[in-house]
Amino acid sequence: MAVTWVGVDVGTQSIRALAVDDDGHTVAAAKRPLRGTRSGTRHEQDPDAWWVLAAEALSELDLRGREVGGVAVCATSGTVLLTDADGTPRTPGLMYDDARAGALSRQAQEAGEALWTRLGYRMQPAWALPKLLWWRDKGLLGPGVRLAHQPDVVAAALVGHPVASDASHALKTGYDLIEDRWPAEVLAALDVSESALPEVVRPGTVLGELCAEAAALTGLPAGTPVIAGMTDGCAAQLAAGALDVGEWNSVLGTTLALKGVSTSLPHDPTGAVYSHRAPHGDLWLPGGASSTGAGAVRALFPGADLDVLTAAAAEVKDVPLCYPLVGHGERFPFVAPEARGFLGDGPLTGDSATVFAAVCTGVAHVERLSFELLASAGADVGGTVTFTGGGARNEWWNQLRCDVLGVPVRLPANPEPALGMAVLAAGARTGDIPAAAKRLVRVRRTLEPDLTRHADLTPAYSSFVAALTERGWWKG
Repeated sequence: MAVTWVGVDVGTQSIRALAVDDDGHTVAAAKRPLRGTRSGTRHEQDPDAWWVLAAEALSELDLRGREVGGVAVCATSGTVLLTDADGTPRTPGLMYDDARAGALSRQAQEAGEALWTRLGYRMQPAWALPKLLWWRDKGLLGPGVRLAHQPDVVAAALVGHPVASDASHALKTGYDLIEDRWPAEVLAALDVSESALPEVVRPGTVLGELCAEAAALTGLPAGTPVIAGMTDGCAAQLAAGALDVGEWNSVLGTTLALKGVSTSLPHDPTGAVYSHRAPHGDLWLPGGASSTGAGAVRALFPGADLDVLTAAAAEVKDVPLCYPLVGHGERFPFVAPEARGFLGDGPLTGDSATVFAAVCTGVAHVERLSFELLASAGADVGGTVTFTGGGARNEWWNQLRCDVLGVPVRLPANPEPALGMAVLAAGARTGDIPAAAKRLVRVRRTLEPDLTRHADLTPAYSSFVAALTERGWWKG
């Protein structure tokens, strides 16, 4: 009987489940919408909904009678909650962008300054460790209370008992990826007991077997191995097959996120770059996430026909400089809370075709600058680049980005993070994650850069960098 591999992606707006065969062909896919509540800097979700909706999506796959080799779960990075000792949620899930604890990030940074410097990052306002300190100050870290990460809720329901967190999701909670432990001295300085934190294992570790109750709800066979996953950004990288040294995956979704593979741990003194441990070999996965991205298109052109806009943008000859930020503040490739978007010398307004062309070009400029920052931080950047995310559905934009970068680009057939978790499950069972990726990840197209156009586009890129430098945002 052919083996099926299952991945679950617990996202911000939906939960996706995907089953593939051992050659990467989709057996079945399903998703459920996921809702949260926002108020100012706060963003919460109901953790009970994560399991209910994940179980529904898995049941829709209808895998009864199939051999399932394993299932792994990814989720948003920095989303956490408190649970009882038995795994029962005590708080809502505080989402990856919930910044209610932002004022405590300085305390977290100062307590672990030496360690964070060794790990190559700075503690950020929406990361999980400041949230833990916020709960500390609320008096919620009592006996038997434990922090859990978003995928732990689903994995625990699958096996029928609380599970260890994976080191990928634990990064933003302050886990020491060099020593593979919680930093007791930092926690002591922050008056946090290590008992409030979960056991941590490497991604790809077997957490347990699917219990009878979960089997009845999901249709997966009881006894199916449940595998420790990774964050959604890492999952997208696995789905892109970007696992060799120097290879990179650039995800153009609401935001622009880059993640690659490096032999050494990069160090960026600005804190824009941070690195996960790879699930294979003694390697690192450096990267970062910009606040710019395709979200600017959705915000500036609500309800627009993007095919019509793209055709019109392709005819624009004089594209003004644009930093395509619709919110406030940037985090990658530079950290600048004061950053604001601009078009030429003014706001992001004007003729639709021109603004669209400028936004798309601005994202490409941010992408090129991100690679320059990563190289300067010591990351390996000489390998193939892969484009994924919703923005990669626009072929004109893909070629523009390829030409701005001046490097070949691969476009995977199925770049879903859920596929990345199926790859991780398959690789963990066979002991060779890169081989599993080569088997399961299919490339639909490879783009070659127009090097003449790359040279023609470079002066505008240089002007873009100069404009950021003049504003004091870019100090490279």
